[in-house]
Amino acid sequence: MTVDTATDIFEDHRPVLTGVAYRMLGRIADAEDVVQEAWLRWSSASREEVREPRAFLVRIITRLAIDRLRQVQSRREAYVGPWLPEPLVTDFGPTVPDAAEQAVLADSVSVAVLVVLESLSPLERAVFVLREAFGFPYAEIAATLDRTEAAVRQLAGRARHHVEERKPRYDVDPARRRDLTERFLAAAAGGDMEKLLALLAPDVRLVGDSGGKSKAPLRIIESADKVGRFLFAVTHEQTQDLDIRFLELNGAPGLLVLSDGKPDSVFQVDVRDGLIQCVYIVRNPDKLTSLTGV
Repeated sequence: MTVDTATDIFEDHRPVLTGVAYRMLGRIADAEDVVQEAWLRWSSASREEVREPRAFLVRIITRLAIDRLRQVQSRREAYVGPWLPEPLVTDFGPTVPDAAEQAVLADSVSVAVLVVLESLSPLERAVFVLREAFGFPYAEIAATLDRTEAAVRQLAGRARHHVEERKPRYDVDPARRRDLTERFLAAAAGGDMEKLLALLAPDVRLVGDSGGKSKAPLRIIESADKVGRFLFAVTHEQTQDLDIRFLELNGAPGLLVLSDGKPDSVFQVDVRDGLIQCVYIVRNPDKLTSLTGV
């Protein structure tokens, strides 16, 4: 096997490897580091003995991601304020033509699901990602994790139950979410508190992630009145010129706010029954670097 062939094989599987790593870790930089380490191991491996490159590479990436997750968990315990995953630009259309498969991938990378996955053990998270997001057979996951198939099924059941129990129910229709996001932006920017409050569910939540490095609430804000007043105040505190762009982030419409051409913050909303159920704001500059130049 030539070096070019080895590179081609790895690149063919890179989207899956990156997808697994990001869903495991919630940060693009960590995912890219793990993929790079997988490449180093793959390029130095005796590939003549590798009968199934995909299974071999997924095994490497999963084990590396589990190790990295165990390392970063202590950092997240000391994280300042709420933690949210790093915004990921997604566009499944060109690579995943099947609408049902697109929906599964979008859901598995959504902010709501990734936040719930943070409460799983590294092994449970690995099993959930491999099974629910990518449809790997239990036998293959068992081989990847050096566990019995029965143990993997038990882990999968426990993880699935945990996620289903805690995952918020929301409307996944992109057009509906885009429409509500646009109305949300217009009401907040236009200073129309009445219209803004009309878009918020009574028990709406606002989760801000700054990592203590920029201005954002250090606790989750709850109720339409409190969330509305916070958004109203934030919008009208801005004195510099801002550029606002719509992007598909984590499988759903999102707003990227640019200040002097640099990413300043990301807004996303969860929607149910025509109302905003949760507002996510990412302002940690470390989590916005990948959006530079988009």
